[in-house]
Amino acid sequence: MMKSIKLNNGVEMPLLGYGVFQVKPNEAERCVLDAIKTGYRLIDTAQAYFNEEGVGEAIAKCGVDRSELFITTKVWVSNSGEKKAYDSILESLRKLKTDYIDLLLIHQPFGDYYGTYRAMEQALKEGRVRAIGVSNFRPDRWIDLVKHVDVKPSVIQLQTNVFSQQQEMRKLIEDTDTKLMAWAPMAEGQNNFFVHPLMTAIGKKYGKSAAQVGLRFLTQQDIIAIPKSTHVERMQQNLESMDFNLSSVDIDEIKKLNQTDGGNINFTDPQFVNYILTAFG
Repeated sequence: MMKSIKLNNGVEMPLLGYGVFQVKPNEAERCVLDAIKTGYRLIDTAQAYFNEEGVGEAIAKCGVDRSELFITTKVWVSNSGEKKAYDSILESLRKLKTDYIDLLLIHQPFGDYYGTYRAMEQALKEGRVRAIGVSNFRPDRWIDLVKHVDVKPSVIQLQTNVFSQQQEMRKLIEDTDTKLMAWAPMAEGQNNFFVHPLMTAIGKKYGKSAAQVGLRFLTQQDIIAIPKSTHVERMQQNLESMDFNLSSVDIDEIKKLNQTDGGNINFTDPQFVNYILTAFG
């Protein structure tokens, strides 16, 4: 049975899930069906991935009771603002073929994200959503948001892996008991992640790969991880990262690999912000 973590509102969330970022819309149904069959129960998608409908088809066809699944999606910048965000939530529910979303996040800290958050709070009150949170918020915007909302975010999703450990944010979110969710938990293969000498050496002690060590480094610290793969054998290998424990010495050694604590994307770069505000419609 998949290990879970309790969010600050009491909702239980699996610690390891399946992410569909960059999964093509015409492959999403097959990939999610494969993931659920392999044993995943947490599925992470987003409006901007354009594959919510494929995820919804898989949810409808998988044969697993909806109550056993944990579905996450995110509101994109083009849908920011209270009314537009609320309407987009209803549209996501339709595409996902479900009566409720387990976790709903603001995808990017731009646009009228305060209005978006109010819409999410409303959806939460109505039972359309079980938990709400944010994604890609940096320390300044995080602090400003949590000081001005009624419902404290249950989850913050950030680029998090052995090379980008988000140590500063992990300290900041302790006050609200917000859980960290890692996108790009395998560093998108950068810095020789899959053959990294230290993680490979550690893995040999446990009969595990460097990738499995990298995932366990996160989940063992109660960081939710959502690796993506389109291959069933890799999906299975990622799940098998949960059946061992790293020693405290191993964890301390891996902590030394931290390079860019807050990730390698500069969210204050005008060119990046302009791209986010104009991309994906």
